Amino acid sequence: MTRVAMNLLWCVPGVGGSEEYLVRQLLGLAEIEHGYHVDVFAPRGFSLRQPRVAEHYTIIEAPSECIRREQRIALEHTWLAMHTRAYDLVHHGGGSIPRVGNRNTLLTLHDVQWIDYPQYVRPIKLRYLRSMVPSSLKRATRIAVPSQFVARTLSHAFGTPAEKIGVVRHGLESHFVNVTTPADALRKKYNLGSGPVLVFPAITHPHKNHAFLLQLLATAGGGWADPALRVVFAGSHGLAEESVRTMILDLHLEDRVIMPGRVSDADRNGLLAMSDALVFPSMYEGFGAPVIEAMRSGTPVICSDQGSLPEVAGDAGLVCELTAQAWVRALDVVRVRRTELIAAGHDRANVFTAALSAQDLVTQYNAIASMRKKKS
Repeated sequence: MTRVAMNLLWCVPGVGGSEEYLVRQLLGLAEIEHGYHVDVFAPRGFSLRQPRVAEHYTIIEAPSECIRREQRIALEHTWLAMHTRAYDLVHHGGGSIPRVGNRNTLLTLHDVQWIDYPQYVRPIKLRYLRSMVPSSLKRATRIAVPSQFVARTLSHAFGTPAEKIGVVRHGLESHFVNVTTPADALRKKYNLGSGPVLVFPAITHPHKNHAFLLQLLATAGGGWADPALRVVFAGSHGLAEESVRTMILDLHLEDRVIMPGRVSDADRNGLLAMSDALVFPSMYEGFGAPVIEAMRSGTPVICSDQGSLPEVAGDAGLVCELTAQAWVRALDVVRVRRTELIAAGHDRANVFTAALSAQDLVTQYNAIASMRKKKS
């Protein structure tokens, strides 16, 4: 079998959606037939954090937890390069390729948000991205991205040939909704009362746009003004965490906005299932997995028209411009169209499964294998 080394050294606690994207692809690969043997190279402790991956693959853990970027980069150029030189292909999942090592590479690039919103990236990281990403794009044998939106951005911003890029959709594992916390337990656990609930599962980074929802709750009419409405911001600490918390206090929304941090998979599924809608006003998404997660859970979606979100939601969600005028009636529209949106969402989610994502990935592996055969 063709041997593939998947570089997940960047998968440290807190990276969120980008880790889920690759983990779900691995789980999808385990569901389908293909001619590849995949070994996973990951930080120390990865096997304990991702036991489902460890069930199916050999995990070669680095001699470090790779918490600091400098540690990860050093290991990629030394430890990883040495251990992967005999593989047929190295799949780098973190958006960059080390300057030394195996030259048969697939590069996964999740997004390039820093191009449109450089102000939301720490200066040191921004300098690193501006240096490493263009170089990695040139050196990669092929490039995998989660959406056509990202593919177009790479061609426009870096001149990357379109034929070098392949879309590998995000996909949900077959057991995604197997564990779900009941609604009554969630209402008690998070003090949600007995009224309607909305959920926004996103890290508190500025581009996720929590402030937009807070302004709607404070100033918009219609369903947004319902004092019994609870909005759950379910996500990890991000760069805008403190400003979001300050805004909640300033707008006197402490009783209406719940911030539990990152929740368990069971609680996430339960919150989605009980909510009137997923609300997702992000200013930028390379994919936007929560949109598909909501649709799979039978939850209507209200999302912005930015980044990849219109592409992902299609006609199965309510896609709105990022203006108060466009969103003010969204809750009422969703309640009227609820049955229609749920059915359309289920159909849409069937296009984004881990198995189909894995098939997309195998297509990219096959393309590289074909190129190697032609060279030989």
